[in-house]
Amino acid sequence: MSGMNRRRFIGMGALAAASAVAAAPGPVVPPSPPRPQPTAEPSVPARPRAATRPLFLGTYTSAAGGGTGVGLASYDPATGAVSGTGTIAGVENPSYLAVHPDGRTLYTVNEQQNGGVTAIALAEDGKHRVLGTRSTGGAGPTHLSVHPGGRWLLSANYTSGSVAVHPIDAAGALGERTDLMAHSAPPPGPGQSGPHAHQIVTSPDGGHVLAVDLGNDTVYTYRLDTVAGTLAQVSYARLRPGAGPRHLTFHPSGAYAYLANELDNTAVVCAYEPESGLLTPGEPQPTGAGGAGDSFPSQLVVTANGAFAYLANRGRNSLTRYAVEAGGGTLRLLDTVPVGGDFPRQLGLSPAGNLLFAANQRSNSVTVFHVDQTGGGLRSAGRPFQAPVAVCALPL
Repeated sequence: MSGMNRRRFIGMGALAAASAVAAAPGPVVPPSPPRPQPTAEPSVPARPRAATRPLFLGTYTSAAGGGTGVGLASYDPATGAVSGTGTIAGVENPSYLAVHPDGRTLYTVNEQQNGGVTAIALAEDGKHRVLGTRSTGGAGPTHLSVHPGGRWLLSANYTSGSVAVHPIDAAGALGERTDLMAHSAPPPGPGQSGPHAHQIVTSPDGGHVLAVDLGNDTVYTYRLDTVAGTLAQVSYARLRPGAGPRHLTFHPSGAYAYLANELDNTAVVCAYEPESGLLTPGEPQPTGAGGAGDSFPSQLVVTANGAFAYLANRGRNSLTRYAVEAGGGTLRLLDTVPVGGDFPRQLGLSPAGNLLFAANQRSNSVTVFHVDQTGGGLRSAGRPFQAPVAVCALPL
C-alpha cells in the first residue's frame, strides 16, 4: 500500500471512530497512532564502466579466407574483451596499419605487386572514409609509419627493397611520392636474391629515419628533409650474414634499440647515437624459442616504462619475455609463454600499456594479454577474438 493510500485509510478510520464515540456511551478509546513508514535505503550508484576503445585489424584480402578490408573492432581497456564492429571495405591487402599523431587518419599499406599506401579519415560515428591511395613505387610494401611532425608518411617495399616518402596534407590525405630510395649496397645476405626492406621508423628524437632490410642484413639511417620530403643516407649498420633483421623497436630512452632477427632466431641490443644517427649492434642473443629456421621472430615491443620487452615467435607460437636492464642496454631472457594462436605476425600494446594484442595469421585470431607492468607477467584476457587472416592489430 502506498504512503498516500495508507494516510487516506488512516484518516477515514479516525473519522469513523469519532462518529462512534459521539453515538455510544462509555469510555472513549483513542485510535492507535499510525505506524511509521519505512525509510528507503540510499541507492548506491553503479561503478561506471570504462568506455570501449577502437581496435583496427590488418589482413590479406587476396588470401584464401582473408578479410574484405580493414577490420573494425573495439576493446574494453579494463578487461581486454574484444568485439567486432564492421569493416572498412575496398582496401586491398591492408597488412600493416599506422595512425596519424592527431588520431584522425588511419594509414595502411597495400601489400601487392603494385604497392600502395591508403589514407582513411576516421569519424567518431564510425562512418570512416577512404581518402585515396598512392603508389609506393615498389612491390610488396610491408610497413609504414608517420613522421612525428605529421606531415610525412614513410613506407617500406619488401619485395623490391626500397623505401618511399609521401606528403600528408592538412586533411590527412596523401600526395604524390616525393622520394624513393633503393637499397643497392651492401650486397644481399646468404640465400637472398636482393634487398628486402621490411620496416621504416623514425628515431624517438625525430632526427633520423631508420630502415630495416632483411635481405641485406642491414639497418640504414637517413635524414629526412622535412620541407622537401627527401631522404639522405648518413650511415648503415651491418648485422651478421644471414641474420635477417625484420623489426626494430626503440627503448623509451632513445639510447638503445632492439632488433628481431627473423632468420637466425636472435634478438640484438643496439646502441643509438641521436646526434649522428649511428646504430651499433651488439652481440646476438637467444629468444628461448627453438632454433634458427624454425622460430621466425617477428616483432619486439617494449613497455612504456622501459622495464620489459616481448617478442613474438611465429614458428613456435610463443611470446618471449625479457627484462630490460642497465638503463635499456641489456635484455635478460626470462621465459617464453604460449601465444594462444598460430603464427603471431605482429604485436601491439594498448596506449595505457596494460594490454598486449597478438595478431595470429594462421589461426585467424587476435589474442589479448593483461600486462603486469611491475613484474612483466602476461595473463590471458580470455578467449581469442576471431578475425580473418589477422596480421596486424592496432589498438588506440
